[in-house]
Amino acid sequence: MKITNEWLHGQGACVDGYAWALRRNHDDAGRTIAELMNEDRFDWANWVIVRLMTHEQQIQYAVFAAEQVISIYEKEYPDDDRPRKAIEAARAVLENRTDENVEAEARAEAAAAEAAAAAAWAARARAAEAAAAAARAAWAARADVKTAIIRYGMELLNI
Repeated sequence: MKITNEWLHGQGACVDGYAWALRRNHDDAGRTIAELMNEDRFDWANWVIVRLMTHEQQIQYAVFAAEQVISIYEKEYPDDDRPRKAIEAARAVLENRTDENVEAEARAEAAAAEAAAAAAWAARARAAEAAAAAARAAWAARADVKTAIIRYGMELLNI
């Protein structure tokens, strides 16, 4: 898979990411992603991966990523099973793409989003900021999780 300047521009790469790619002057997706990981730019590696994927691969990738961190959410909100149901609904779509389970996936995703919004609203700004900070800290502290997610994405893309 090729990462060209035209592709980056067409995908809406940020100015810094585009400049980074220009300085590297290589177009191999695997090499680009590996270099991004080596430079601790997992967010940029993730950005590239998702844009190279088909819709089905994106669902697989999202399920895998969610499974890596669902325990963190469930520990904080043990009575909220909506994110778990969203994962299960997405798996059902992957296993048997029917109108019924596509609708179930959409409902589960909406419920998970609603739950997150409700939690943030109920806790007001202070708690929401704390949750966001905790999520950023977990993302920053868990290079092994980020690496596993990115490597899974590369596996899905066969790179």
